[in-house]
Amino acid sequence: MHPAPSVIVFTTLSGLGFGLLMFLGLGFPAVTGWVAFVFFAIAYALAVGGLMASTFHLGHPERAMKAFTQWRSSWLSREGWCAVIALLVMAPYGAGLVFLGETYTALGLIGALFSLLTVFTTSMIYTQLKTIPRWNMKLTPAMFLSFSIAGGALLAGQVNAAMILLAIAALVQLAYWKQGDEAFANSGTDMGTATGLGSRGKVRAFEPPHTGTNYLLREFVHVVGRKHAAKLRVISFVLAFVLPILILLISPHHFGALIAVLSHLAGIATSRWLFFAQAEHVVGLYYGKR
Repeated sequence: MHPAPSVIVFTTLSGLGFGLLMFLGLGFPAVTGWVAFVFFAIAYALAVGGLMASTFHLGHPERAMKAFTQWRSSWLSREGWCAVIALLVMAPYGAGLVFLGETYTALGLIGALFSLLTVFTTSMIYTQLKTIPRWNMKLTPAMFLSFSIAGGALLAGQVNAAMILLAIAALVQLAYWKQGDEAFANSGTDMGTATGLGSRGKVRAFEPPHTGTNYLLREFVHVVGRKHAAKLRVISFVLAFVLPILILLISPHHFGALIAVLSHLAGIATSRWLFFAQAEHVVGLYYGKR
């Protein structure tokens, strides 16, 4: 897949934003007044900013509202509903903490649940795609959820929990990369299945379908060199997990936590770029790109 910046921004920021909203809904940190306002402002800025970025990748952004009518069959529609419910429920919960110093526990729990469901439904948009074996795995939602929860703990200032959750997310990331690298080969997809001519014998490309580019090649075929991908994986892993954990161990206070958050954000963005750039769509076989 061609890694569109808007989708990378959306999946990175919204995951962190809804992760933070989940922790706030569970009462972590236990803050009120202006301190609570700052936490909710950050969470809403990330969540809403990410959702707004996603609209730039739609072919017809003006039709975005129609997506809400397809909740029975569309994970995109379910994501929209979960996001709206989470944001609407967390608004009065946050207002109670900021202006009244009151904790509406039931609202917080509902908001936390739908914040988590938003991340899950986002992950399922990609997991359901059988045409991209690297995404069509159970580890895809596990990766999205672990990243969101770990990032949420980091933003919520839950240092001890964040270190444990970051370590778990790091293991999930390694497992995802390992299984993902084998997914295309293990899917049984080849030139024969891509063209539908496999029953006639071994199929090979005599020449490209055409000499120029087209929409499919621009959107669904993006080849990343192995050495380049390996370097980016190391950078992503160190920034997203190793550095934040080390920083929290050495300097768990405000400045150290800020550096840990920025490092984690850069690492997750790099990981997300690889998530899209290394997505091997089966249409690439038809064009001799796989």
